[in-house]
Amino acid sequence: MPDFSNAVVSLGSGLWKRATATGQGGLLSGIDPSSFTTSDPLRLWIIQMGIIIMMGQLLSLGLGKIKQPKVIAEVLGGILLGPTAMGRIPGFTQHIFPAQSLPYLSLVANIGLCLFLFIVGLEIDATVIKRSVRSSLFIALSAMALSFGLGAGISVPLYHNFIPSSVKFTYFMLFTGVSFSITAFPVLCRILTALKLLDTTVGIVVLSAGVCNDVVGWSLLALAVALVNATSGLTALWILLTCLAFVIFLMWPVRIALLWFARFTGSTENGPTMFFMTVTTLLFWACSFFTDIVGVNAIFGAFLAGLIVPREGGLAIALTEKLEDMVTIMFLPLYFTLSGLNTNLGLLNNGITWGFTFAIICLDFSGKFTACTITARIIGMSWRESSTVGSLMSCKGLVELIVLNIGLNAGILTPTVFSMFVFEALILTFMTTPLVSLLYPPERRTLAVVGGVSRASPGDLDEDKSDRKFPMTEDQPWRSRFTVVLDKFDHMSGMLVATQLVCPPSLESSSAVQSTMSTRISDKMKMSGFSVDTLRLIELSDRTSDVMKSSAVDTLIHTDPLLSVFRTFGELNDIPVSLSLSVVPYDDMPGTVAHHAKRYGSQLVLLPWLSPSSNFGNTSEDLSGPHNPFESFFGGSKHTGKSATTIHSQFVRRIFAESKADVALFIDPAGTGTGSARHIFCPFFGGPDDRLALEFVVQLCTNPRMSATVVRMSKSSTETAAVERPSLVHLDGKESLDMPDLAYQMPVASNLAFPDTVYGQTNTEMRFQSETANNFLWGRYANSQLPYDAPSSLRAALSRIKFSELSSPLPLHSAIQFASAHKPVLIVVGRSRRLAGEDHTSELHQILKERGSVGQDVIRKTIGDPATAFVASGCATAVVVLQASNVDI
Repeated sequence: MPDFSNAVVSLGSGLWKRATATGQGGLLSGIDPSSFTTSDPLRLWIIQMGIIIMMGQLLSLGLGKIKQPKVIAEVLGGILLGPTAMGRIPGFTQHIFPAQSLPYLSLVANIGLCLFLFIVGLEIDATVIKRSVRSSLFIALSAMALSFGLGAGISVPLYHNFIPSSVKFTYFMLFTGVSFSITAFPVLCRILTALKLLDTTVGIVVLSAGVCNDVVGWSLLALAVALVNATSGLTALWILLTCLAFVIFLMWPVRIALLWFARFTGSTENGPTMFFMTVTTLLFWACSFFTDIVGVNAIFGAFLAGLIVPREGGLAIALTEKLEDMVTIMFLPLYFTLSGLNTNLGLLNNGITWGFTFAIICLDFSGKFTACTITARIIGMSWRESSTVGSLMSCKGLVELIVLNIGLNAGILTPTVFSMFVFEALILTFMTTPLVSLLYPPERRTLAVVGGVSRASPGDLDEDKSDRKFPMTEDQPWRSRFTVVLDKFDHMSGMLVATQLVCPPSLESSSAVQSTMSTRISDKMKMSGFSVDTLRLIELSDRTSDVMKSSAVDTLIHTDPLLSVFRTFGELNDIPVSLSLSVVPYDDMPGTVAHHAKRYGSQLVLLPWLSPSSNFGNTSEDLSGPHNPFESFFGGSKHTGKSATTIHSQFVRRIFAESKADVALFIDPAGTGTGSARHIFCPFFGGPDDRLALEFVVQLCTNPRMSATVVRMSKSSTETAAVERPSLVHLDGKESLDMPDLAYQMPVASNLAFPDTVYGQTNTEMRFQSETANNFLWGRYANSQLPYDAPSSLRAALSRIKFSELSSPLPLHSAIQFASAHKPVLIVVGRSRRLAGEDHTSELHQILKERGSVGQDVIRKTIGDPATAFVASGCATAVVVLQASNVDI
C-alpha cells in the first residue's frame, strides 16, 4: 500500500511540475517570451531567426542597388548584431543572444553549413574545367602559390604580436596561408551573374579557375584541420591516408553505383525520385559523419557527397533546386551571425592593430591580383581582361569565413586576429564588383566564342551564319530563314502553328512535295534554303541552380522539354531545325534575341504572345461586368496585376526596337491556336510594316490550303498623307548620336512602365517615296502586274488572294466587319507604330470604349492601333503583327 501511495504521489508531483512548466511559457502569465529555457529553446530561436533574416534582407535591399552580392549584407548583418554594434546596447545580447542559447543556434547553423557545402559540391562541374583546363589550372595554382607564400610571410609578425605561445606557429601559418589562397567560388558565381560576365571570355576563365581553386583550397583546409586535430605526426599521417582512401572510395565505386541507382530509379530522366532523395540524403550525412569522426570537419564529407552526385540529365541541378532556398534564406544567415557574434571590430583599437589589418588586406589582394593578372597575360589575354581576372579571383566571402571559424574554434586564432581577417574578407569582397565594373565595362567585353552560356545544337556550335545571304527579289519575296523564340511551355502550341504556317509547301507534307514536282528548278533551289533556328530562353537569376544551368547548356539543350518538342516537330514535318539555348537575365533577353537573329542571318523573328495558362478554362470569373478581351490576352489586373502586362510589353517592345530583322508577333487571344483557320484577312493602310504584312500574306498563300482577303483601307473624310520612315528606325547608340533627327530613340525603361517610342521627323521626299512604294507593291499584287517569267508559285499564291479597296470614315470598324465575315480567320496586320499612313487613335478609343476595354495604352503602344482593335473586337482567331526591319526607303 505505501508503494502505491508513493507512486500516486510521484505521478501527481510529475503532473504538477509539467503543468507548472507549461504555464511558465505563457505570454498572458506575464513571463518574458524571449527568456531562454533549456526545456523550450524554440521560442528564443524563432526570435533570433526572425531578427537575423530581417537584418540581412534590409541590408541586401540597399547593397543590391550597387550590385553587391547578398553575402555582403549577411556578413555585415552578422557583424552589426554582434558586439561591434548592437551588442553595445545594454541588455541586447543577454536577451536576444544569451550564451546558453548559442549551442542551439550553432547546431542549426552547422547543419546548414553542411547542406551549403553539399550544394557547393553539386555546383562544381568537371565540364567547366574542361573548357579551359590548362589556363584555369595555371591561373589557380599560380595565384594560390603566391598568396600562400605571402600569407605565410605575414603570419610571422602576426604570431609574435597577437598569438599566444601555446599555439604552434606551423598551425597558425597554415591557417593564414589557406585563408590568403582561398577564393569564394559561390560568391564569385553570384558576382559574375550580377555583372553579366558568364558568357564572356573572362567569365569562362574565372569560373574554371575558381573551381580549381575551390577544390585545392578545401584540400588544404582539410590538411590543416587534420594536422591540428592530430596528437602526433604519425596520427596526422593516418588521418590523411584515411581521407585519401575515403575520397578514392567515393569517387569510383560509390559514384558509379550512385549513377546506376539514379538511372534505375528514373531520376536522370524525370528528376530525383523520393527513393533517390532518401538514399542521397543518407549518403550525404554518412559522409559528413565519417569525415568528422576521423578528425576532419564534417563539411568536407558534405562537399565530397555533392561531388559524386551524377550530372546526367540535370540531376544535380534538380537537387540544388530542392535545397537552395531553405539553405540560403534560413541556414546561412545563422552561420554569418555566429561569425558576427565572434567578431568585435572594437578590438582593433590601436595603430599597430590597424596597421596589420591594412597590411593583411594589401598583401592578400596584391598576391591574388598580381599572380592572376600576369598568368592570364601569359596565356594570351589582354591587360584589361587579365586585370579583371585578378580582381575577380581576389573575392573572399563565405569560404574564408568558414576557414576563420574553424581556426577560431580550434583555438588557433584569437578574437582580435579573427576580427582582422573578417574585416579583410568583407573589404575584398566589397571591392570586387566596383573594381571589375571599372576595369571591364560592357563596351569592352568580349563574348566567348565557345563555352558561353548561349549554346547551339551540335553542328551549329562554331558556325556563324550572319554572312549568309538569302536575297528576296521582286519576283519572289519569300523569307526562308526564321528565328523562333521559346520561353514558356504555354507558348509552344502557338509557335508550332506559326512555324507550320510559314513552311513552304514543299516542306509541309509529302503530298505537298508531290504536288510541287512541276515547279521550276529555280524555285526549288530558292526554297531549299528554308530553315528554322529555335532559341530557347531561360531566365538567369541569382539562384545557384540557375548559375548551374548556365554551365550545363550542353546538357540542357538535349533534355529541355520545349526544345525536345520542337525537335520532334521538325523531324515529323521535314523542317531543318537548329536548336539553341540561352540562360540570361530577364533584362538581357531582348538583346539576346536580336543578337541571335543577326548571328544566324534570320530574315524573320517569330515571337509568341499567348494568354497565360492560368486563365485557360477559367469559368469562375465575374461575368456581370463588360467583357475585356485583354484580361485573357495579358492576364489582366484581376488576377496578375498590371505589372505582368507592362513587363511582358516591355519584353516585346524591346525586341521590336533592337532587332535588325523583320519581326512577327503571333497573338492568340483565346489561347487555342489558329485551329482550322485557313483564311487570312489583311487590312493594308500603307507604310513599311503594312507592306511587309502584304508580302507575308502572299508567302502564306503559297500553301494551297490557304486563302486571303486583302483590303486597301483609307479614310474618306480626312485628307491623308502617307509618310515614310527615317532611314534608321532601330535603336543604335552610335548612330543616334550622329543623326538625332532620324534615329529611332527610346527613353530608358523601368520595371513598371515602358515609355512610348519617339520617331524622327520626315520630309516631303520621304513621304513621296513611301506613297510610291505603297502604290507599286499594291499594283504589282492586286493588278497582277507580274513579269512574264514570274515564278509559278507566286502566280498560284496570288490566285488565292482577293484584293479590294475601301474608303471609309471609320476604317477600323470597316476592317473589323470584313474580318468578321470569315470565321475562323487569321489576321495579318502591320504594327504601324511608326510612319503609318493613317492616324487611328480616336477611332481606336471609340472601339475600346464600346467594348469596355478603355485604358489599354500599354497594349496599343506594343502591337499598334489596328491590331489592338482586332484583339478588342474578338473577331480574330489569331493575329500576326509584323514590323519591318531597316530599309533604305
